[in-house]
Amino acid sequence: MHDVPVFDRVAPIYDALLPGTAREPLDDGLSYAERDLSTLVDLGGGTGRAARALAHEPIVFDGSQGMLRKARNQGMAAIRGDVRHLPFPDASLDAVISVDAVHHFPAVPTVVEDVFRTLAVGGVFVVREFDPDTLRGTALVAGERLVGFASTFYTVDELDGVLDAAGFDTIVEERGFVYTLVGVKPDPK
Repeated sequence: MHDVPVFDRVAPIYDALLPGTAREPLDDGLSYAERDLSTLVDLGGGTGRAARALAHEPIVFDGSQGMLRKARNQGMAAIRGDVRHLPFPDASLDAVISVDAVHHFPAVPTVVEDVFRTLAVGGVFVVREFDPDTLRGTALVAGERLVGFASTFYTVDELDGVLDAAGFDTIVEERGFVYTLVGVKPDPK
């Protein structure tokens, strides 16, 4: 994954640099699930910053060993791997969240297709991301380039199209500099 080396370098100070994650937008997104939420994954979850905001106890999945070390040190279940090839069986997850991470993923359509594969019918994919078409988003894109990230930002409508193409029923829960997009895996009947 292309931004993992940068995250490995900043892992020791990452949580000090960023504020905690707000729980309400995640809960709002998870409320669209059409099933009980017992198996949840925080995709690109790093140190577990978003996972700590949830009432559920997700598995933190990330490519950065340094970030996951911090999550494990806080008692979280953590798996290191490539977001394009999730190590979960078909239809085995109830929900996947991704907070401030999708823009760091390589081959986002492939990632979204694999999330779709791993979700059970009625499961949800909740994405909190930054819109590059906003003024603050433009500044963030420039800032990430300066730090050395190879980020690819999607507007809410662009990412909505990626989720739709993978088969999700989508809901734009929130628009703005930070947006929340929810994909629900429909029953194929």
